[in-house]
Parts: sequence; structure tokens; C-alpha cells
Amino acid sequence: MNDISYHTPDALLAAYAAGNLPHPYALVVAAHISLCVECRASFEAHQAAGGVVLETTEAVGVSDTLKTDIMALLDAPVISKPVHKRSGIYPGPVMEALNGKPPRWKSLGLGVRQSIIAGGADGNVRLLYIPPGQAVPDHSHNGLELTLVLQGSFSDETGRYGAGDLEVADQDLQHTPIADAGLPCICLAATDAPLRFTSLVPRILQPLFRI
Repeated sequence: MNDISYHTPDALLAAYAAGNLPHPYALVVAAHISLCVECRASFEAHQAAGGVVLETTEAVGVSDTLKTDIMALLDAPVISKPVHKRSGIYPGPVMEALNGKPPRWKSLGLGVRQSIIAGGADGNVRLLYIPPGQAVPDHSHNGLELTLVLQGSFSDETGRYGAGDLEVADQDLQHTPIADAGLPCICLAATDAPLRFTSLVPRILQPLFRI
């Protein structure tokens, strides 16, 4: 995808390449990499650097028991998992997380909808549907929030984010994202902690909507 202005920070790419990102963030980064040529090249460079480290690391002996266990795993039958390709605006990693099925949307009010893809101790990842001109209630963050635009665009205090752009928000950012005119804005968002809403009503509804 061309004309991407906001990219995955290098530190997140390095953590993703090393397998150290929690699942919600890893899904967003994987989706962004599938759309962004520049970040895909950086990710592959991190992978190559990791391979060099492994090649230059001194070998360590293992026990015969461990060797036997490893060989047993290699001999075990492999259960193939379907690989889901891009479908419409949804990149392959998102379709994989959705098991190849369309999102199951639930209303949050005022035309805004969400579809929670996964949630657990390491955070939540969801799809958000925001009608043109509609704002997400003003909020700040208790942790890190990654938001990848899949369709349309939104604007907030930090700029305008179009399809393929990734916004990285932390505890220092308080913002009111507003979907721009045109297509509804559909985003993939991951958080590791509940948002901090300014208004009372969003705070009351927060546990119900798991945001």
C-alpha cells in the first residue's frame, strides 16, 4: 500500500521479529507489515540480524534425553492450518485471526461498532467501525494503544491517519479521534490496559464494552 505516513516504530519491529510482542500488538504489527513495504523491509532486516546472531553464537551441548524429545516432535504428524489471504480491506493476518469469517459487529452507540478479535491477560485487539464525522470520546491511556487504519481515515490532535497508517499512543497522549468525511473509518486497535475516558457516560459503559 502506497502513501503510508505513519509507520511501526523500529523498537516494535525488533520486538516483533524476536517474538517478544504480546499477541494483540503482534497482530496489529503483522497487519501493518503486510500493507507497508517500508516496514516489511525493516522487519526482514531485523530477522536477518537475528539470524546472524544465532550463527555466531557458540554451540551448547544438550542431553541425550532432550535430543530424543526433539526428534520425537519432528516425527509427530503435522496438522496443517489454513492460511487466510486478504479479503476486502482486511489483511491476511486479520483474516487469520477471524478464522476467515466476517467480523461480528456489536454497537457501541452513535453508529460506532466494534468486533473484539481476542482478549486476555496480555491485552485486547478489536476492529472499530466509526461513521464519517463521528468522534470517539475524549480519552487518554493507561498503557500502549496501537491503531491501524484499514479503511477511511481519522484525525486527532497528532494528525490525520489514512488507510495503512499506524498510530502509537501512550500515557502521554490525550486525544479525541474523529472519523473524516468519506468512507466509514475501520481500524484495528490493540491495548494492554483500559482507556481513561474524560466523560462520565463512557466510563460507566467501559466495563460492558471492554474498552
